[in-house]
Amino acid sequence: MKHHELGRTHRNVSVIGLGTWQLGADWGSVDEGEALAVLDAAHASGVDFFDTADVYGDGRSEQLIGRWLKANPQAEVTVATKMGRRVEQVPEAYTLDAFRAWNDRSRANLGVDTLDLVQLHCPPTAVYSSDAVYDALDTMVSEGRIANYGVSVETVDEALTAMARPNVATVQIIVNAFRHKPIEQVLPVARQAGVGIIARVPLASGMLANRYTKDTQFAADDHRNFNRDGSSFDVGETFSGVDYATGLEAAGQFAALAAAEIPEATSAQVALAWLAAQDGISTIIPGARSTAQAQANAAAGSLEVSADFNDAVRKLYDEKLRAQIHPRW
Repeated sequence: MKHHELGRTHRNVSVIGLGTWQLGADWGSVDEGEALAVLDAAHASGVDFFDTADVYGDGRSEQLIGRWLKANPQAEVTVATKMGRRVEQVPEAYTLDAFRAWNDRSRANLGVDTLDLVQLHCPPTAVYSSDAVYDALDTMVSEGRIANYGVSVETVDEALTAMARPNVATVQIIVNAFRHKPIEQVLPVARQAGVGIIARVPLASGMLANRYTKDTQFAADDHRNFNRDGSSFDVGETFSGVDYATGLEAAGQFAALAAAEIPEATSAQVALAWLAAQDGISTIIPGARSTAQAQANAAAGSLEVSADFNDAVRKLYDEKLRAQIHPRW
């Protein structure tokens, strides 16, 4: 497993991490024993970066990671969580008192005194420009509540605004073979500033695994069912904002390129390997609902793709997706 420095945290983390949204909610139910087994399998496969949030299953994801940390006290794992989505999404809600309350809950859920990394969880755009917000986050660091802070964003412009702040350690952003704008506009700035980039939704909600068809059915409590129109949260979080039919077509074309590039790997593994090869990516956080998925994702951390493959992926994006995706996020 390759390791990269996680921006201004100066921690080295595995290039393939583990996203744990699916262990909390919104991807259908996951049994508690299975969830802990996923954490075991990921770590045994070289993953040492877990990403969660206080709203995933109303704290369930954090609690499961907390149980795992207690059972594995020698594990050297960086845990990143997020805060800010438990209240009405207005800038006035982002105050030091609120941060302390959210932080207390997350520290209790995770069973730690100091959180490794806390990220603002896709707050209203105005929050990224608020001096008071960054002052409050700096206070949290000085109090020993958090070691580092970053932001999770929906748009390139939000990322660029946050990266101008001297103590923002990381930016989490959607970037994958169906979402290239961050590669073109965010990664160069992040490299220059020393900000870590956490790549989320790396498989476009599983679309890049090339296992869906027009007849695939998702559970009622799965966001791939209830958020296709963006009625619950930003539509870009579901299939990277690509409409389902277009995504199926593009995923099939990507899979053909991937099979030619690394015949022994899956389409999902090649998609992760391609993303890991983009200069400026610190870590990638695919989700996993089974130990087999966790192991397969981790294995992608040792794969290499060619420059020709990279060019082919960019061409696919330009021809099939750029006009639909690039102007929006």
